[in-house]
Amino acid sequence: MTEQFQNFDRGILADRNIPSSDEVFNDPSRFVNRELSWLEFNRRVLEEAQNPRHPLLERVKFLSISASNLDEFFMVRVAGLNAQKNQGVEKRSDDGMSVDEQLEAVYQSVELLQSDQQAYWAKLQDELVGEGIYLKHPDELSADELNWLEAYFEANMFPVLTPLSMELAHPFPFISNLGHALIFELIETSTNQSMKAFIRLPSGLERFLKLPQHSKAEVNFVSMEDIIVRFIHKLFPGYEAAGYGNFRVIRDSDIEIEEEAEDLVLTFESALKRRRRGKVVRIETDRKMPESLHEFIIDELSIDTVKSEQITELFALNNLMNITGLDRPDLKFTPFVARFPERVREQNGDCFAAIRQKEILVHHPYESFDVVVQFLRQAARDKDVIAIKQMLYRTSNNSPIVAALIEAAEAGKSVVAIVELKARFDEEANLKWARDLERAGVQVVFGFTEWKTHSKLSLVVRKEEGRVRNYVHIGTGNYHPITARLYTDLSYFTTNPDTANDVAKVFNYTTGNAKPENLETLIVSPISLRATILEHIDQEIEHAKAGRKAHIWGKMNSLVDAEIIDAFYRASQAGVQIRLVVRGICCLRPNVFGLSENIKVKSVIGRFLEHSRILCFGNGDALPSRKAIVYMGSADLMPRNLNRRVETMVRISNKTVHAQVLDQIMVANMQDTELSWEILPDGTSRRLSTLEDGESFNCQTYFMTNPSLSGRGEALKDDAPKRFVDSRIFDAETKDH
Repeated sequence: MTEQFQNFDRGILADRNIPSSDEVFNDPSRFVNRELSWLEFNRRVLEEAQNPRHPLLERVKFLSISASNLDEFFMVRVAGLNAQKNQGVEKRSDDGMSVDEQLEAVYQSVELLQSDQQAYWAKLQDELVGEGIYLKHPDELSADELNWLEAYFEANMFPVLTPLSMELAHPFPFISNLGHALIFELIETSTNQSMKAFIRLPSGLERFLKLPQHSKAEVNFVSMEDIIVRFIHKLFPGYEAAGYGNFRVIRDSDIEIEEEAEDLVLTFESALKRRRRGKVVRIETDRKMPESLHEFIIDELSIDTVKSEQITELFALNNLMNITGLDRPDLKFTPFVARFPERVREQNGDCFAAIRQKEILVHHPYESFDVVVQFLRQAARDKDVIAIKQMLYRTSNNSPIVAALIEAAEAGKSVVAIVELKARFDEEANLKWARDLERAGVQVVFGFTEWKTHSKLSLVVRKEEGRVRNYVHIGTGNYHPITARLYTDLSYFTTNPDTANDVAKVFNYTTGNAKPENLETLIVSPISLRATILEHIDQEIEHAKAGRKAHIWGKMNSLVDAEIIDAFYRASQAGVQIRLVVRGICCLRPNVFGLSENIKVKSVIGRFLEHSRILCFGNGDALPSRKAIVYMGSADLMPRNLNRRVETMVRISNKTVHAQVLDQIMVANMQDTELSWEILPDGTSRRLSTLEDGESFNCQTYFMTNPSLSGRGEALKDDAPKRFVDSRIFDAETKDH
């Protein structure tokens, strides 16, 4: 067990005697620390870099993703902890840790994580060499390669680089967030005088340069920093390098907005500029940097209160992503082409006809996101469509969703777009889309100042045979065609009048602050979502107490909310069987004697990022069951989703869609062995192994090779995953804790 989870080991929950309820629910050790749980999730991502089931370049990609994740963790989470420390915040986290204790545990965990990242890179580099892929130092290149490299440097890098001397006339330059730079101790050859110099690596050039190939069997890369060091004399003629090193700066990149900001757009434009100059959260230097240069950087950046870290080998591992773009299909996942939903295709591409026929649930990325784009394009071009309402949290560059809304507005339709400016790291793009939409005549609304609008909703109003029919799309993911190829999400299409009326009320809520009442199929935060979930958990407790079957299944990105977790604990104590698939942060401790022995949690990490959110309640029967109450939507079980965001989850009543969500999607996730990690009581995790009889199951492979139930009905009832003994996958590797 790692050091950061020892508080749990010392708590009353480690006692084999059943503690009283008062003792349990007053003991903060019943929760896992949020920050440490996130780092444990990122470790699972990192471990995929060593998963032999994955092709080599895909494993390099997992390493790169883990490094990029860690950067964002410092930019947001560690920055937040530092801010609390500087402001003297004394409030402890739900798990009972002070700010200083959290920072100490975080740094300890990060140090281990980064050490393993470097070790895994060394192993991967050996495997790359075995495949003829080399990351070389210029000294290892042939004369012809060096001549080519010099010509490339002079033509492509020299004009971009800006050499800076650091003296009285040239103070230490500002380093923006994630800025990667080289610092030199230079000696003038004629006078033997020393000078410190600085060169920032330009973001517009790829970090690893691919040299021309002389044979198909070998490809060589050289890092940008090694190229600069090799030709430093061209940037500083008459000087020689006596010492040098890499360093990188990570800054606070979260944005705080005044609740009463008069002009939200101008406020965000200003905040985005401030982000680039945020406080330094972390500085990374390489171990070969001379101590004098290291001290100089620390002093100039004035970061005595910020922990710096020395990197042993390769800097900024997130940049390895550009190596994974190499044209080596034998070292990558087999290309996958998403299916287009059959029922829409059977209707000659007419989305409205297909949805009128029967509700559809589209499972991305296994089924193409193009159906969502086609739905909105058809709405834009259909003469009978009179209005479109759309929520945009994140979307892509050159977004076809935005293009469809602009086309609709220019065609004279009433178009409303709710654009969320507070979508972290996409604020700038969203500002641009808002400007473009307004110029086309779209009525743009920025939602609430104090809450993010995180719901994924579309509403199309169409005149049909003398009356109006509403077509609705409800998603678990963003309207982003690029991420829709990588994230597992759900798109639910319906003309159900109750659902359409509920969706219209949610749009009115975000545009006119008209609080929705008497909702039939939707639950909405911050109004009813929390209370409804707690009510369903209490109902399962009552079923258990009455001797009936009592089950809860859930799939989400994160489980953090203390009130929901405590409700799960109470349900477990009452005998409710709870099975959760939590990809990322999980602050609940599963399988703890006297508290949560009826709760089991797994995390699925694979080729696609698990992103859909689903909640299922047995309703007096064992899951899966036709009696089950099933929701899908945009919300994770975190305080921000339940308290500070506009989120929606829709209750699924259509028999086929219900079966697809529960019997196909949820069962497949429960059954998975190849991509699954068991979450342990101490907050750590371990990979599930194949069952004793040798059976293994990969849920993502299953979804890639089997059609969805929705739209095909009874014809595909046998395509649901064949279930092993109930809960066997969860129980196979679980010991008595």
